[in-house]
Amino acid sequence: MNYQEALNYINGTRWMGSKPGLSRTEELLERLGRPQDKLKFVHIAGTNGKGSCAAMLASILRCAGYRTGLYTSPYLFRFNERMQLNGRPIEDETLAEIVTEIRPHADAMADHPTEFELMTAAALLWYARVGADVVVLEVGLGGRLDATNVIGAPEAAVIMNIGLDHTEILGDTLEQIAAEKAGIFKPGCDAVAYQQGESVLAVLERKARETGCALHVADFSRLQPEFESLEGQSFLYKDEPYALALLGDHQLRNAAVALETVEVLRRRGWRLPREAVEHGLYAASWPARFELVSQEPPFIVDGGHNPQCAESVRANLLRYFPDKRRVLLVGVLADKDYPALFEILNEAADAWVCVTPESERALPAEELAAYLRRFGKPVAVCASIPEGVETAREQAGEDGMACAVGSLYMAGAVRACFGLT
Repeated sequence: MNYQEALNYINGTRWMGSKPGLSRTEELLERLGRPQDKLKFVHIAGTNGKGSCAAMLASILRCAGYRTGLYTSPYLFRFNERMQLNGRPIEDETLAEIVTEIRPHADAMADHPTEFELMTAAALLWYARVGADVVVLEVGLGGRLDATNVIGAPEAAVIMNIGLDHTEILGDTLEQIAAEKAGIFKPGCDAVAYQQGESVLAVLERKARETGCALHVADFSRLQPEFESLEGQSFLYKDEPYALALLGDHQLRNAAVALETVEVLRRRGWRLPREAVEHGLYAASWPARFELVSQEPPFIVDGGHNPQCAESVRANLLRYFPDKRRVLLVGVLADKDYPALFEILNEAADAWVCVTPESERALPAEELAAYLRRFGKPVAVCASIPEGVETAREQAGEDGMACAVGSLYMAGAVRACFGLT
């Protein structure tokens, strides 16, 4: 297969959707010689912040000289972004070769793997082949039954901020969702957690005890912001100074979890000098997370798509742009809780520009506009994302700003309008 044929094969299983369970991934990896057994991992689950934390840790490990894999989803611009080595996405030809090797094994299975399971197997096989020292592995959905959970005990199992998302699969309470995500805890690993509500932490503590894992919780009382601008921010964590190019208070909390994980890795024998941690943290890039893509007028891109993300975006808009007219370029997936999303964002919006994200699950822009008119603010409907970007910039004018928010499926196309890929 060539590259396009490989993508068509993987994407051709989208009709299967998400099928929780490890049996298919385990069987496929067994057929491939169990590549996961040759690798070491930092495994990261959570509702929000797991991608940012993964990017920070991968950057730190890379700066410390380790051959570092980073596995994330979804992608913004190209499929290859989902699997990276030392900050570079897998090459087209390499991906085609890996998928060509996997296909006959997958097709021979009575229960065919899903898209995400095929992708996970391809990534693990690739990381084993290139001799990655460590792989920072982001969970796709949940934890306990996610395809990434076929690995043995990771060096660290990290749980980020937990919110109500995918409730039809994971449960309709924070405690149920926490239990599913803590399914990545295994005997022999250390566990790290984002500081959150007592009932959620109680679930994580119980799961840690059951698996014999030491649980290390980030201490946000020892997190002190120092300086911030649209170019980045500096802060203290446990009295040590750090700088971060990513914006927003929520990224400081994500960084605290990453630094807590660094301490765990150091105790497990990983060589992570102070200089590598400082440099790696500042060099960390995670596009479409309150990302400034243009200055005139200021234009922010954020892939936030659930109420917790919306709260961070709202807080950041009011914080960084308190006196500007704020035009929100918005698009959502129809199966998301968009009423809750926009109830939160409305406080920071002076006008709306609606587009349809690039997904078969997208809510048409006209339907979104009809919903948003209830807030009594100007609403525009655009036929394409580039038209939406231009309209949002025009409406912002010289004294305003624009922010694209609502779906990661829109973020890549918005960034491309500014020449970012």
